Amino acid sequence: MKILAIDVGTGTQDILLYDTETEIENSFVMVMPSPTVIVGNRIKSATRKGSDIFLKGDVMGGGPCVRAIKVHIKNGYKVYATESAALTIKDDLKKVMSMGINIVNGSCNIPENAEHITLQDIDLDAIETALEGFGVDMPDMVAVAVQDHGNSPDISNRIYRFRIFESLIDQGGDFMHFAYDGNSVPEEFTRMASVSRTLGMRYDSGDMRIMDTGPAAIFGALQDPNAIQPAIVVNIGNGHTLAAIVKDNRVVALLEHHTSALDGVKLQRYISDLVTGKLEFNDIFDSGGHGSYIKETPGSDAIESIMITGPKRSMMQSMMQKDRDEKLWKKLHFAAPFGSMMLSGCYGLLTPHIEKDV
Repeated sequence: MKILAIDVGTGTQDILLYDTETEIENSFVMVMPSPTVIVGNRIKSATRKGSDIFLKGDVMGGGPCVRAIKVHIKNGYKVYATESAALTIKDDLKKVMSMGINIVNGSCNIPENAEHITLQDIDLDAIETALEGFGVDMPDMVAVAVQDHGNSPDISNRIYRFRIFESLIDQGGDFMHFAYDGNSVPEEFTRMASVSRTLGMRYDSGDMRIMDTGPAAIFGALQDPNAIQPAIVVNIGNGHTLAAIVKDNRVVALLEHHTSALDGVKLQRYISDLVTGKLEFNDIFDSGGHGSYIKETPGSDAIESIMITGPKRSMMQSMMQKDRDEKLWKKLHFAAPFGSMMLSGCYGLLTPHIEKDV
């Protein structure tokens, strides 16, 4: 079986094509700009040309593309968007319209000179074209990771996201609790549902796997040979940092913050407090992060490894050994499952298909 694994981040989309009949080290790999960066660049180009834009497609990741939309409006150019595309900007369409964005039904009332830009987290046509150029066919199955806060009209999406994590940990915290097929994505996960709709144009629901980027990176980092459990696994992404305690292949404690709000000293302190059970939800939330949850912790003495992954891992690499609690932090490793740090999320998506137990 061939499986396409796509980890969609804020800065890059990491793509791996795995054939279960051969060594995983021989997988075909691409690390490319993320869809939100690609869309953001298209909007910036329209701004430079002085063109109005029409956003169509479906819900996708925000960040760079939303910032580009705001700059486009600030420069005096018009933005038209379908409802589904507009939800990329905010879950509340009234707030979207208050920004000066025109919500439309189809393209019939769009000015002829407006540039059409499609919003989507997964561009299967682009991937297929790239593979065809090397004589490689599209695979039998596809697995995708995106970060989804969930649609939470009544409470902060940071709180809502962490309630979801708490529930999944309480239900068992193993890989299958964090992964969905095309039919089982909860309706409040609007971004995952959008991915499911995109994949559904080519794949049956049972041939899809969809999950959040954070847990995908955690389970991927566990496939590094230095990952001995109980383990602390930290994914320092371009947008978000997630740290988990994993015991018996189950996530038993978790924290998530915005990477831009952290430095090595602060992150180290949060992790130490997570392991000792001292970290409270509000310690993270009140500082602008998503939160923390501790179902159980084995304590510092029982931790066998600390695995660091993610494109911003230099935050911890810059910490001098003398600044660390020797007893705990001497167990630190920079995870590179199957030799590649950038593909931790892809390897996590492939967890059930990789021989090594995680």
